[in-house]
This record gives sequence, C-alpha cells and structure tokens, in this order.
Amino acid sequence: MRAGGCDIVVDAKDLSVVGITEILSHLPKIYGRYRLLIKEADRRKPDLAIVIDSPAFNWRVARQLKKRGIPVVYYVAPQFWAWRQGRVRLLRDYIDKALVIFPFEEKFYRDRGVDAIFVGHPLADLPQPAIGRSDYAVQFHLDPAKPWITLMPGSRVKEVSMNLPTMLEAAAQLGREYEFLLPVAPTLDRAFLKSLIDRHGITLVPESLPALWHSRAGIVASGTATVEAAMMRTPFVMVYRVSPLTYMLGKPRVKVPHFAMVNLIAGEQVVPELVQQNFTASNVVAQVQDILPDGAARTRMVEGLARVKAKLRAPESAMEGPAQHPADRAATIIWSIGNSIRSHS
Repeated sequence: MRAGGCDIVVDAKDLSVVGITEILSHLPKIYGRYRLLIKEADRRKPDLAIVIDSPAFNWRVARQLKKRGIPVVYYVAPQFWAWRQGRVRLLRDYIDKALVIFPFEEKFYRDRGVDAIFVGHPLADLPQPAIGRSDYAVQFHLDPAKPWITLMPGSRVKEVSMNLPTMLEAAAQLGREYEFLLPVAPTLDRAFLKSLIDRHGITLVPESLPALWHSRAGIVASGTATVEAAMMRTPFVMVYRVSPLTYMLGKPRVKVPHFAMVNLIAGEQVVPELVQQNFTASNVVAQVQDILPDGAARTRMVEGLARVKAKLRAPESAMEGPAQHPADRAATIIWSIGNSIRSHS
C-alpha cells in the first residue's frame, strides 16, 4: 500500500499478534495506534473508510468512523462464522458494505442482516510461476533429482516459534532423500529463521509460490498459506499450535467442523489437520508419506484442491462486464460507493 501511494499512519506490522493471551502485553501499543488513527481521521475527515481484515482492531475503527458519519466498507470480513457468531451485529451496526472472499460467507452474513457480496478470493487466479524447476534448482542450489517439500510455519514470529521446531523434527525424520524449502515471509527476519534452522539443512527462499509449485508436498501452518498451497495444487498437511492457555480458551468457541480453510471451502476434509497435541513430528511424517507417492490418496487431494480453487472464483453471473480479478472487483464496488457519496454531497 505504501508503494501504491498510500500515506501510512499506522503500520499493520505493529498490530500483528496471534493468540488470546499473547495479545495482552501488546495492548498498550495497539491502543496507542488506534487512538492515533482516529485522531488522524478527525483531522483529515475522509469521505469513505475501507477497513481490511484485522477484526479485533478494525471493528473498533469502523465503530468510531460510523459515529462520525463516515461510510465504512469492510474488505476481507471477519471470520465471525468460525467463532463468536454473536459479533456479526458489529458488522450490521457499523459497516455499510462487506466484501467477502470466501463463497459461503455471503449467505452467512446476508442471513444475519449484513449487506455482503462475494467478490472472489485474491489468490484465486494466481498464475503458474514462470521459473522452471531446473533454473530454480540452480538459483537456490537444490538437487533437482530429489523430491522437494515446502515448510510454511507462519508469517509471525510467535507462530514460527510454535510451529517450526516440530516441522524441523519431521524433516529430520523424513531424511536427506528430500530437499526442504522454507519461504521467508516479508514479516519475518531472515536472521531469526536462520537461527532456528541452523544445522537442519533447510533452504531459505524468498517467495512461497515457486517453492510450492515445484514441491512434491508441503507442511503448512493454518492460514492464508494453505490457500496458496491449494492454488498451486500442492498436496500438503495442515498443522498449527498456539499456547496451551490460548487453545483452552479458544477451542470451546470454535463453531466450524474444520480448522483448514481449504476444508471449510470444500465442505469436507481435503487435507489432514494436525492441531495442538496432534501436531507431532511422527504424525506429520505419517501424513506426508501418505501423499508423496502417486496413488489414490494423492489423487484425491489434488482433485479436492482443484475444486477449492474453482470455488474461490466469483461466479460469472456476479461479474459486472468482463471478468475481473477479485481485488479489482472489490475496487470497482468501492469506487461506485465513492461516486454515490459524491453525487449526494
């Protein structure tokens, strides 16, 4: 957004915290950023507000802006369908339009009085990476004769600290007949990752999509990375771990049958889910070994991932004019709202 010309008042990295208990120590900093943002809104008096994801922070921003008579569009709406469904009223009260990126969300929110529209997932039309396997192998000193496995432990330091050690243990058990790739998320420090993978024979790479595309399988932490793996049709095992207290507090509130986003989209289990105490190195190894060779298990998963990819595209009947990228479609809707505001002002 900075590269696109936005004037950054609060950097989203300052708000990036995972877990219920983990957020407590960050509350003073987050509250300070919140007050700064509202103060700037009062000074600049925007015609329209667009809040994106980050529900714990953004619904409070939306509430304050709505009180000031500023229309609010929510892009990548909160996953209140997964837990705390009663909070849907926050969107109903403070949001003028919700632009949702998962197909089942439109009905969920509309049934509860929220003006929502499914615009498609931003990753639904990801192209195949241009770089070939042999060139990629040369660039990152990989053995093209070995199967490759991509490790994606998360995009935040806390996530990586909780997930990566078990991934590394699983990689050690799988052995040197594989190459292991670890894409470095922009939110992570390369030196931090190197300190964790020291002596494990893991190759750090800058981007996730080419790594996934050329990998035989993946071990992927719950989140957007699972959608990336699905878009690349790379069979994978979903894993995740949070602190025991966070899990104990959060588990009773979960209202959905699956943790993995691809399973929720498919409406069935496409990929295995290893969460909390089930996330052990031996369990990871067993699941990965099941999908590495050609056979029924791998074929079923690849076909399931293809179905997920198809579902993440906005239906043609919902398109105005030529088919648009989901982000362009969202921008078109926002632009029309802005034009309506100007015509009535």
